[in-house]
Amino acid sequence: MNEQHLGDTLDDFLEEEGFLAEAKAIAIKRVIAYQISQLMDDQNLSKTEMARRMKTSRAAVGRLLDPHNESATLITLEKAASALGKQLQVALA
Repeated sequence: MNEQHLGDTLDDFLEEEGFLAEAKAIAIKRVIAYQISQLMDDQNLSKTEMARRMKTSRAAVGRLLDPHNESATLITLEKAASALGKQLQVALA
């Protein structure tokens, strides 16, 4: 069967519906949560130790690692990066 491209891209659809910015923000948060989790695993860090390094609560670390929780602030992300020996980089493209 010869398939043709029908309609717009998903990004075009989301933009038309007014959801593109939100969808991108959710995707970015999920990627960051995954990266932090992987770095913690690589360094054998528990949530408790991560919280101690970040000078925050274990519950706050749990929220940071929750891919469905979208409330991470830049300060929290910077603390997490520092606790993992990394630097947070934010850029506009």
